[in-house]
Order: sequence, then C-alpha cells, then structure tokens
Amino acid sequence: MPKFKTGPLTITLGPMSRQQRPYVFYDSAVSICSVCLIRVEAKIVIEEKRVVLDKWCPKHGKEKVIISDDVDYWRMGREDFLSKSEMPNKWNTPLKWGCPYDCGICPSHEQHGCLTLIEITDGCNLRCPICYAGSGPEHMNTHRTLEEIEMMLDAVVDNEGTADVVQISGGEPTIHPDFFEILDAAKRRKIRHLMVNTNGVRIATEDGFAERLATYAPGFEVYLQFDSLEANALMDLRGADLSDIRKIAIKKLNLVGLSTTLVLTVKKNVNDHEMGAIIDWATTIDCIRGVTIQPIQDAGRTEGLELENNRMILSEIRRNIGEQSEIFGIEDILPVPCHPGGLAMAYGLKFNHQVTSISGKIDPHLFANSANPTIQVEFDKELHKLLGDSLTLSSLTEEGTGTSLAELLCCIPSLETPKEIGYENVFRIIIMQFIDAHDFDLREIKRTCVHIVAPDLRIIPFDTYNLFYRGSLEKEKLDPIRRRLESAGLAAGHTETSSPKT
Repeated sequence: MPKFKTGPLTITLGPMSRQQRPYVFYDSAVSICSVCLIRVEAKIVIEEKRVVLDKWCPKHGKEKVIISDDVDYWRMGREDFLSKSEMPNKWNTPLKWGCPYDCGICPSHEQHGCLTLIEITDGCNLRCPICYAGSGPEHMNTHRTLEEIEMMLDAVVDNEGTADVVQISGGEPTIHPDFFEILDAAKRRKIRHLMVNTNGVRIATEDGFAERLATYAPGFEVYLQFDSLEANALMDLRGADLSDIRKIAIKKLNLVGLSTTLVLTVKKNVNDHEMGAIIDWATTIDCIRGVTIQPIQDAGRTEGLELENNRMILSEIRRNIGEQSEIFGIEDILPVPCHPGGLAMAYGLKFNHQVTSISGKIDPHLFANSANPTIQVEFDKELHKLLGDSLTLSSLTEEGTGTSLAELLCCIPSLETPKEIGYENVFRIIIMQFIDAHDFDLREIKRTCVHIVAPDLRIIPFDTYNLFYRGSLEKEKLDPIRRRLESAGLAAGHTETSSPKT
C-alpha cells in the first residue's frame, strides 16, 4: 500500500480498487446524428492513441468516429494554432434555430471566407462516382445566367470587401457558354486571386483554350483535378481513365506558364499510396504551384463508398505524405491557424526545378501568430518578411548558429540565392478535410473558412452546404428539423441580424 508523509503524520491508503474508463476524457462537444442530422451531445476522448468523437442520439444510439490517429498533432492544432477570428463585413442570415441550422454566414460563425466557391453550373462532361454535387451530363440545362453569376460575385465582395480567393466551380465550369465572360466579370471585381476548378478536358482537347486562360494572369490559377497516375484508380474515382487528358492539359498549361494547383481526392485503398509520388512529380513541373489533397467524405452523393475501407482522416494523410514523399516530411506539415482542425499545410521554395521544404524548419508560431492566418500564406506580407528574416539553421545544426534564408539557400547545392521570393518560387501542400455528418463537431464547423455562394446569395460554409443546403436538402431534411425545434420552443422569436462590428 502506498504511504504519504505529511509533516509528523504518515497516511496509509487502502488498495486502489476504483475502476477506470478505457480512455482519457478530453472535452465535450456538440455534434449531429449521422442518421437523422439532429444536434446531439458528444464527448471527445483519447483512446488507444487515437482521438475519438463519441456521440449519442436518443433515437439512433451511440456512434464512435476516429477524428485523428495522431494525438500530439491534433492537440497542437486545437491548443496552439489558434488565432482571433476574422469576420466578414456582413452577416447574411439571423440566428433563429442555432448552428448549424442558420447558415449563413450567421453571427455565430467564427471565420470569414478565405476561399469562396461559385458554382456556375451543375452540368459536367464527366460522371464521377465521388462527385459531392451529383453533377453530370444530364444537368446541362442548369447553367446559371451571367446576371445571376454577377450577383453571386457581388455577394462575395460585399461580404469580404476584397475577397482573398474566389473559385469558379461547377459541375464543370469550362462548359458554361459564357465561361470567359464570367472570368471577365470576376476580374473586374475586388478579388485577389481567382481560380477555376476544372477536370481539364477542355484544356486538353481544345486548341487555344490554355492560351486564352493565360491572358487572365496574374492573380489567376487553374485548380486541376488530378487524383491518380493509375488507370484503375481513375476508373474508380472518375469513371474514366483520364491519364492522357491530364498529361496533355498540364503540358499545355506549362507551355503558357499558367499557375496550376493539382487537386487530389484521396480514397483509402484506392489511391492513398500515390500521394508522395504525385507531390514529388509535381515539383518538377514549372507551372505547378502545389498540390491540394482532399480526403473523400460522405457528402451523401458518393457511389460505392465504404466508410471502414475508404474513409481517410487528415492525420493519416499527413503521415502518408511524410512516409511517401522524398521532399516533405511529416514535420513539415502544420495546422493552418484559420481552421487548424480541418486544414494543414506545408511550404517549400522552388528554384531551378528543385523544391526545398521550409515549413518544418520555421518556428510554427510564426504561422500561428501571423496577422493573416489564411490558407494563402504566401500573400501575407508580414509572414513573407518573417520567412526571409527569421528562418535560421538553429533547428538543423547542433551549434544553433543563426543563418538567414538567403544564406541557407546558398548552402544547398544547385540553388541560387533569390533576390525576392515570388509566387513562382512557392510550392505548397494543403490538406483540406471537409466535415460530414460522421465527424461533425460544432467547434470545427464554426471555424470553417471555405464557403460557397448559394443560389439565393447566402454565403454558406461548404461543409454544411453539402449536408443541409444543396439542392432540395434544405426543404427535405433541414426544414423538418427546424419545425421540430420551433414546436419545442427552441427557436428564437427575435431574429434580427447584428453587424459584425457590434
């Protein structure tokens, strides 16, 4: 029996016989039932070196979902990578039913739109089994008019003042009959960086298309679907072997020097073994500025998705990149302060066709404490200066001698010292995990910074849009929940929207 001395007394304790739970309780959470979508109570526990969301629905019982298999990384994002919330210029909807039933953006939300999508059509020249929007050739009559799209662009600018990133999306946006007029309209507005989210078919097959896209640079980028280098994986994910299409599209984009981000949707046991190879190959192509990796999520419109076999989480992807890539290690991939639970990034510098990872060699708090904690870190002038002035070799050498960024680059063979770090010298990896009904945590939802413009001009977090607001979902799934809340007296009678300044 253990003994404890307290001054002249010795206290002897009896046998330690109390039963312990098989986990460490970390926090309470608010989630939703993945079956009926009502708000339910949950707790976050650390169990068997994993972070687990343990929730309970009165009607459908318990559900346990692994939200991270790297406890230290998850806690770093939750506890260290926090920043003050950056608000939009205006709220779009009032508080009435409570989050997430008031989107958006309502006064309860905690982050403006770092990136805002505008879907200009539901039509597509492909039919992808993993499409979150259910787009396809049968929706070719759903093109939004140029007038409607200009109103959507104005809604973004009204919300943001100057929008950081706007992404023209679909369906497949390049098939819209007014596609270039839409780009013209976007370029006339206060948008720092414009992207087109595309499968690349028109770029590859139409002469002169890439050349015309290049006329919209600078401040313009192609967000190119690129899931795999293997035919079988492409058939599973996209329903077609697009290997040649992707190669031709990238060749054309590279010839015109148009900034391009490869977008890799990852499905476990299908293409998760390719992430490192795709990243390392992408660093060799001049026009490619980075790779964005999005684990497949259950948005309700995916075909053949087996959650146990196909679902991936951010920490798994981060570890796989570290194990597979020759350039980026796991320590290079850090949480993004605007939404550390759903976004991670790694940065490298690219000179003479070589990329050197730098994010793992910089004090992470430089990112966490940046004045502009966004996924587009390369546009933050303050952090830009910190990268140049504060990177030292102290983390690389036992001596800890301070060396500037320019001197560090001089010490690396075949790299020239840059006079200025430009956008063409940046290579970034972004892991972007969207939230679904399984891993839903209200704390994470409130911090989401990837938003979408709804047809009625509301600005809605992309995650909740796919759960509650896309197409007929609001009428079919959300309105019954709202009616039950109202009948139970759980909806606010006064719904005036306050200004962010108050």
